[in-house]
Amino acid sequence: PGPFPAPQEEGGPEAEEPVGVHHALAERASKYTKRPNVFRLQTADWRVFLFQAPTLEEMLSWISCINLVAALFSSPPFPAAVGSQRRFVRPILPAAPSRSPPEEQHRSHEAWMERVAQELFEHQRNLPEKRGRARDLDEYRLKKEYLLYE
Repeated sequence: PGPFPAPQEEGGPEAEEPVGVHHALAERASKYTKRPNVFRLQTADWRVFLFQAPTLEEMLSWISCINLVAALFSSPPFPAAVGSQRRFVRPILPAAPSRSPPEEQHRSHEAWMERVAQELFEHQRNLPEKRGRARDLDEYRLKKEYLLYE
């Protein structure tokens, strides 16, 4: 009894899946204009969720709190898997909380952003041939999407 519905059995048709916030980003949903005070949460697996807060202040508070928790739970990424082919593979994002103090994490995040920005700059300077193989063009596009996302 009460205002909340009874929880469904695990694995049932309406079982809820928690949303992991490690390596996530919450920001104001500036392109969403149907409702006020809406923010978006983009997760590490590139899913996007929209949330509406009752007031602007509460929305900004949620964004700040989510981003703080996301930063605290975002350990530095592991290197991408090594293969015999020269294909682009996204790095592995650990879901475990970081063991570093917040100051060290902040420095790590800043260094990561600098590396990604430099890699994006280099990637955009080395365009593939227009008549190149479809696989090469697809690899270029995938890496560019990843770097822009980061």
